[in-house]
Amino acid sequence: MSRSKVRERVAAHRAELRRRGLRPIQIWVPDTRAPGFAEEARRQSRLVDADDEFDEIMDFIERVSVFDEDDGDTREPHAPR
Repeated sequence: MSRSKVRERVAAHRAELRRRGLRPIQIWVPDTRAPGFAEEARRQSRLVDADDEFDEIMDFIERVSVFDEDDGDTREPHAPR
């Protein structure tokens, strides 16, 4: 398939998504394949684990997070518990 045909299909697809009220965004996330990523993750995990407020931090994360949409909890993730 020619490059121009692919571009036309992509443009049409994006136009349809915009027609439906959607817009494109770009999100940059850490590259878990990058050299040093795993060691840096371990380093940060050790820092959190050693923090005197670890339990308080984890309680906060659990209060503001939704881990399973099927758990029956229909509150917004930020709703107080």
